[in-house]
Amino acid sequence: MASSASSIETSATRIPKGVASLRAGEGYSFILRRLHSLSGIVPIGAFLIEHFISNAEATKSPQAYNDQVKFLTGLPFVHWMEWLFIFLPLLYHALYGIYIWYRGDSNVGEYPWSGNWLYSAQRWTGIIALLYIGYHVYTMRFSGVLLMENYRAAFWKVQQEFMNPWAVAAYVIGIIAASWHFSYGIWLFAAKWGFTVGERARRKFGYVCIGVAVVLVAIGMVTIRGFLNTPPVPAPSGIESSFDTSQVR
Repeated sequence: MASSASSIETSATRIPKGVASLRAGEGYSFILRRLHSLSGIVPIGAFLIEHFISNAEATKSPQAYNDQVKFLTGLPFVHWMEWLFIFLPLLYHALYGIYIWYRGDSNVGEYPWSGNWLYSAQRWTGIIALLYIGYHVYTMRFSGVLLMENYRAAFWKVQQEFMNPWAVAAYVIGIIAASWHFSYGIWLFAAKWGFTVGERARRKFGYVCIGVAVVLVAIGMVTIRGFLNTPPVPAPSGIESSFDTSQVR
């Protein structure tokens, strides 16, 4: 008994009192992770929802869609707002998200728990969404007809893009990935920031987030259908001579 007690005392002296905090919660890492989580909700998530709703104008008519593009591109300081509230936050969120993925380890094959699967799905959908966003921004914002200057060509340009079935497939995959990534990101945000406390609250809120994903995917699919089902819209006057339609096919 004496030797046993002595060994316990010796072991106790080797173990520092208290439990060290998680590395993710220390110093700059804590701040950067919180900013990463917050940026996924505001402004990126807010813009994503607005973008889905604005694009849904295509379900009304080509004119309604063009009018919406005219409104958005005519906002004051629109170029500054693009960089401050869209491009720069998205760049930070994407790069730091890749860094978190690089430093993490999901171990799905060894430990196929739901949490690990969700973790992996969040990282992969993030990469897919990033590639889709890059493709979408380049084709719609920086190539072919510049919609900032030719809003009347907005519906026509998207419709020309959808003449390529691979482009339609890319949009479908991208919309699903972005919707899942954002919706599960809401769940993670609520858990990290202490809005959902306890397993029961998180489980209930998880159903809400699934509902958000389903609604966003539905809006995206209906919007794509709106472009595909509308009879081909002719190019606006003046576009034919200055723009090669093969650039958007």
